[in-house]
Amino acid sequence: MLSPKIPEPSLNLMLNPDLSLNYSLDHQLSSYDYELPIDRIAQNPVVPRDNSRLLVVESNRNIDHRRFDQLAQILRAGDLLILNDTQVIPARLYGNKPSGMNVEILLIEPRDVNCWLALVKPGKRLPVGSKIIFSQEVKATVIEIDVVTGGRVLEFDLGIDRTMDEVMTELGQIPLPPYINASQADPSQYQTVYAEKKGAIAAPTAGLHFTDRLLAELADLGVAQTRITLHVGIGTFRPVETEDITQHVMHQEWLEVSAQSIDAIKATKARGGRVIGVGTTVARALESSKLEPFRGKTNLMIYPGYEWQVLDGLITNFHLPKSSLLMLVASFLGDRGRERLLDIYAKAIEHQYRFYSFGDAMVIVNQD
Repeated sequence: MLSPKIPEPSLNLMLNPDLSLNYSLDHQLSSYDYELPIDRIAQNPVVPRDNSRLLVVESNRNIDHRRFDQLAQILRAGDLLILNDTQVIPARLYGNKPSGMNVEILLIEPRDVNCWLALVKPGKRLPVGSKIIFSQEVKATVIEIDVVTGGRVLEFDLGIDRTMDEVMTELGQIPLPPYINASQADPSQYQTVYAEKKGAIAAPTAGLHFTDRLLAELADLGVAQTRITLHVGIGTFRPVETEDITQHVMHQEWLEVSAQSIDAIKATKARGGRVIGVGTTVARALESSKLEPFRGKTNLMIYPGYEWQVLDGLITNFHLPKSSLLMLVASFLGDRGRERLLDIYAKAIEHQYRFYSFGDAMVIVNQD
């Protein structure tokens, strides 16, 4: 497991009560709360994708209001854009117990052949040995309770000559987050245009704003592009439940950062270009890699005090209160990042930005 690099309080913090108080608040869950009017939660994506709004946060603390299709005016030749090419799988399935009771499951990750860890409803009524019927041919048995997630390990009986991919395609649905409850979006709108590798249970939402046209325009400008993979799992969106955020343990997520991507990053930095991550998933993947090719799992959690190694800019959506994603972005803003981020969010609410997965975006970039 990879652990966050959080420094011990410095002598300066010990001698300066104001700084020490700020350091302490940065590690308290309640310090990452904010109020969001319910009408600011986007239920549908903007069409076309790149017509969403873009809040620009510069290193000199200036804030500008743009549209996402103006990104070519913010990035420049020599920059490197890093995209997460994971693809959301139809991981939500509905079935019944033999008694007729309705059951809803969300597949999280494969554990073995035809064996998956899943979140289930109603969990208390699905002990080990419970049977779930999805169709005449497809059934599952609860073989284990996962202590970490509270989920169930399900062993599937798929019938003859069928695969889990085929079953998910036939019976599954793309799982939208619970706060999207009045959407008319097509499932394709919850995939990036460059989604390629199946495995995520949620979209890397910062990437949803890109169109093929915008990516081509950036390439013509001289902005290079490379891709990594992080299969977004429960670790990304599971609530932080400990008041001391340093005690929260992230669920592991699978990622791959290729040698080709690492070479592109190093070459960009060598020529003075900026490395721009598209989304918090890219940020976690790159920081987990430590600038070396990496293939495996990470439970890295990033919050203020973390020593960033790779990124010079970050494109991200607006995140839920008290979420690990909010803490990561606060960390990326540097000194007093938590206060800065909450102030930025207040301005975004004031200017009627749309929040969360189908909402608008912000970019934090060094313009020096």
